[in-house]
Amino acid sequence: MPTMRAAIVDAEFAPRPGYEITPEEMKTRKVREGNKVWRNPKLIYRTDYPVPEPKPDEVLIRVKAVGICGSDIHFLETDEDGYIIYPGLTKFPVVIGHEFSGVVEKVGSAVRWVKPGDMVTSEEMFWCGECDACRAGYFNHCLLLNDPGNLEFGELGFTHDGAMADYVVVKEKYVWKIDSLLDRYGSEEKAFEAGSLVEPTSVAYHAMFNRAGGFKPGSYVVVWGAGPIGLGAISLAKAAGAGKIISFEVSPVRQELAKKVGADYVFNPVELLKNDIQPWEKIMEITGGKGADMHVEAAGAPQHTLPQIQRSLAIGGKVAWIGRAPREVPIYIEIFQVRRAQLFGSQGHSGWRTFGNVIRLMAAGRIDMTKIITSRFKLDDVYKAFERAHKRIDGKITLKP
Repeated sequence: MPTMRAAIVDAEFAPRPGYEITPEEMKTRKVREGNKVWRNPKLIYRTDYPVPEPKPDEVLIRVKAVGICGSDIHFLETDEDGYIIYPGLTKFPVVIGHEFSGVVEKVGSAVRWVKPGDMVTSEEMFWCGECDACRAGYFNHCLLLNDPGNLEFGELGFTHDGAMADYVVVKEKYVWKIDSLLDRYGSEEKAFEAGSLVEPTSVAYHAMFNRAGGFKPGSYVVVWGAGPIGLGAISLAKAAGAGKIISFEVSPVRQELAKKVGADYVFNPVELLKNDIQPWEKIMEITGGKGADMHVEAAGAPQHTLPQIQRSLAIGGKVAWIGRAPREVPIYIEIFQVRRAQLFGSQGHSGWRTFGNVIRLMAAGRIDMTKIITSRFKLDDVYKAFERAHKRIDGKITLKP
């Protein structure tokens, strides 16, 4: 059997005391809340991992670029009890990596729309298309994807082997062609880098335009957190004609990246607070007392961001909530009533041709997400790449198998 290189996360299956694990989770090890089950994680780099063989409806892709996501980092970071920080759906051991692009190497007998040699990327959410949620158009909330008893569907790099490897296999229905990016960039290397950033950019697109319904050109937009998804939100806000874009970010590197992709104002909220200035006060100052028409929460810090958001909502304002955090926070409903405001929870990126629209924006030069890549590593240097990732000094770290 042919083998390949692969980066794998494994951990102890040790449900927390008091956590009521289901019989299905116990049997399949596919769990809904990873931070309640997986303990003492470790990153394992193998050079003898089996190359997957595509089934009739699947495509084998040779990976050309794959990004390290915050979720990947949270798989390996732990709380005081040794449990992983990531709170969502997981099944270990698993080859990680879900932000990627590559070349189609081989296709199954039932594949119709892609062929060997095509440049592609893929969705990360493995939806079924047949359950009640999918039939209603809610692909990111597929009942089988989230069913611990079902091992066919799930998430690439979370429950199914991902792309931090030489090869990855996915169903054809999740694949999107990115050949148009080669025309834009004139370089395969740059096109594949851009292709690996379609997924995080699509997460921001889905939240802002599918879930929250977008905003009118000229609107004021605030983005909390300038990690890759926040930077995608800034880029998309610029492309969509936002009147002013304000970003809050603590990392100096990411502050500069926020400016580079389109933010008009960038602040370190910690520094503001040290000077006795509330972030919401800055928003109201910059918007002339109007507030933000759209807030995008991509920081995953509701205890810090929600109080500021509530004080700086425009009348008719929207909150697109992307950041994940396993904690409860108080919300003041009165604010949302009197400001005619709405909060939209968002998960995933599938449906509504979101990947296709992001690829079109990239191909047209409306957004250029390759600007946020600040470090590149070979797959053989995956340990060094993660050592750097834990320092949080980059925009995006990209691995090149």
